[in-house]
Amino acid sequence: MRTTFVKREDFPAEWLVVDAAGMTLGRLSSRIAYVLMGKGKPGFSRQTDLGDHVVVINAEKVHLTGSKSETKTYFRFSGYPGGAKFTSFKELIQKDPEQVLMHAVKGMLPHNRLGRKMVKKLHVYKGPSHPHTAQNPRVWIPGKVS
Repeated sequence: MRTTFVKREDFPAEWLVVDAAGMTLGRLSSRIAYVLMGKGKPGFSRQTDLGDHVVVINAEKVHLTGSKSETKTYFRFSGYPGGAKFTSFKELIQKDPEQVLMHAVKGMLPHNRLGRKMVKKLHVYKGPSHPHTAQNPRVWIPGKVS
């Protein structure tokens, strides 16, 4: 028996565009992470980056279920004593809605060099337009088999 190793050339990367308007943050980000890792490809292997590029538009229109929009906070630390910063979901979605989706998807990817490579294929935009029309992205509706 011979072990076959999949190459990136065997599965070229596609460009997918997702409209996040009215979608739940966690469900959307888990499906985006699935595509970025390439888990839907027949030659999937954990050590190879076979994922597609994902362009997300209307990031400011994503929502959370229940009362999480009032209670969810994001934490960051400067490294200095007393340098803990807490930002609520409502503040961050107003100030920088792209960061909300990037943070959610990044947490679902592997935390290593390969994960850092995968997150570079995620492109998030606040409004309905994006600069990736030259790549001819196809519209992708998460949850629907295409």
